[in-house]
Amino acid sequence: MMNDDLYRMTAVEAVTRLKKGEVTPLDLVETSAKRIAEVEPSVNALPTLCLDRARDHAKRILAGTACEAKDEAGWLAGLPVSIKDLTDVAGVRTTYGSPIFADHVPTRSHPLVERVERKGGIVMGKSNTPEFGAGGSTFNEVFGRTRNPWNTSLTCGGSTGGGAVSIATGEVWLAHGSDHGGSLRRPGTYCSVVGLRPSPGRVTRGTSNNLYSPQSVQGPMARTVADLALFLDAMAGFCPQDPMTFDAPSVSFSAAVARPVAPKRVAFTADLGGKTELDRDIREICTKAARRFEELGCIVEEASPDFGPVDEVFMALRSQQFVVDRELQLQQYRDKIKPDIIWNTELGLKQTASRLAWAERERAALFRRMGEFFQTYDLLVTPGAPTAAFDVNLRAPATIAGKKLENYMAGSTVNSAITVTGSPAIAVPCGFDQYGRPVGLQLVGKPRGEAALLQAASLYESLMGLFKLLPIDPKPGTVPPSA
Repeated sequence: MMNDDLYRMTAVEAVTRLKKGEVTPLDLVETSAKRIAEVEPSVNALPTLCLDRARDHAKRILAGTACEAKDEAGWLAGLPVSIKDLTDVAGVRTTYGSPIFADHVPTRSHPLVERVERKGGIVMGKSNTPEFGAGGSTFNEVFGRTRNPWNTSLTCGGSTGGGAVSIATGEVWLAHGSDHGGSLRRPGTYCSVVGLRPSPGRVTRGTSNNLYSPQSVQGPMARTVADLALFLDAMAGFCPQDPMTFDAPSVSFSAAVARPVAPKRVAFTADLGGKTELDRDIREICTKAARRFEELGCIVEEASPDFGPVDEVFMALRSQQFVVDRELQLQQYRDKIKPDIIWNTELGLKQTASRLAWAERERAALFRRMGEFFQTYDLLVTPGAPTAAFDVNLRAPATIAGKKLENYMAGSTVNSAITVTGSPAIAVPCGFDQYGRPVGLQLVGKPRGEAALLQAASLYESLMGLFKLLPIDPKPGTVPPSA
């Protein structure tokens, strides 16, 4: 493979070649830099680059002075990655997508970035995100809009939209992200890559003020499930700065994916038992795609847990998290914060202690019902999103199944409901709609059951073969008509 084509390798292939000395970290940094220069004007995925910093890190790895983790699971050996612009990287402009922090340069990296760099990941740049990660389409007043490489007139989703695009186009091999209401899963679905929301505590959140909330998590995105498992190995483990974290498993996720075992019983629900709307073509594509698990020897049945009043529960808990994160900023910088964040924070400020207590009781009851459900089924499958990618200029789809949305989160139930359960979930590509827009499934596993979840995703991925289409060159297009 010529150096100009190295970006086409999977992360697993690239790391294997790095370990053998067939390519060097500097080779991959320069390949990444060249690819970024080629595609960035079309997509705006990595608005902040740190190429000299990346080259310096590559040289330290080559010199053997930054290789203390080379015998550990998740050793990346000098592989270029992107870090979401919600997460500090020392010496690199980090804006959180907010005009308030437009010129912010942290002096220390987030604990997860320190872990990834210790494991041989080389940070090439910061991926674009909505302001403070709030939104299902990636745009902000600092850097503008990130575009979907399958059709640049469309959104890439949010809030890890820049990360998804950076791997779909081959700018980097792996992307870091975060997920509250679907921020790793929705961009994965819209960009035909894989994005994992891990179990709470699997990956450190480090500097969060919501350290005792399981709602928001950090996690990996990649082009293939094996690549995703590799990056999860680099991320996972106990962190003294996060009280919810726990030790990494004795058997690595990469080892588990190398010897996959198919789930015996698979449940599929298109609409979470009537809890969410979705466009008709998405329902049809995902229903047919879920049936393909039968080709792996699985029993596939239409079934859904009882999600109860999950939308109300999620919004109560989400709004409380916004109060923790944004109340003080709202007092000082209200004129610089976008309306969706103000609305969500004020919703939290207005709700009563009784309402929060109700939401916590309902969350606990849902967790118990999910436990009972997983005594019968090994895997829950849903659509990855209720619509295909929409106009890049919109903050949310105008309608779902012909119905107007009440607020910017109203179309996220298929993802946010799973957030409330505490279960890990992964977005996997399953096809395209009539306009060529990617469609994906959301696979949901048992709490802390990432190994079995990744195994199921890997087998399904091999069956579908869609990963072979990546990486892609950005394609111009038009916005299809609304469903």
